[in-house]
Amino acid sequence: MRKGLVFIAIAAFVYACGGSSAPAESNSSAGAKAVAAAAKPDGEKIYKQYCVTCHGLYGDMGASGAYNLQESELTLEERINVITNGRKAMTAFEALLDEKEIKAVAKYTMKLGQ
Repeated sequence: MRKGLVFIAIAAFVYACGGSSAPAESNSSAGAKAVAAAAKPDGEKIYKQYCVTCHGLYGDMGASGAYNLQESELTLEERINVITNGRKAMTAFEALLDEKEIKAVAKYTMKLGQ
C-alpha cells in the first residue's frame, strides 16, 4: 500500500511539473517575440531614460542649454551624429548606446516636432 502511494505521489508530481507540449511552444514563441523586441530598440524608452533630464518629455525643456527638439530642423543623419558624438554641453552617447539604439532615439526625436 505504501509503495502504491509513493508511486502515485511521484506520478502526480511528474505530471504536474511536466506539462504538455503546448505551453513549451508558447514559451518558445514568447521567447522569439522577446528576441525580436530586443533586436529592435525602443527609441521612446531610451529617450525617456537618457534625454528627458535636459530635453524634457516633449523635447522643449531646454535645461542646461539643451536644444529645443520640437524646433530642430536637423536631418536624421545629423541627429544620429549629435547623439553619437555630442555637441556643446551635450554628452556623447557612443559609449552608452549602440548604433541601433542611437538611430531609434534619433527617429523618436523626429516625432517630437510634429
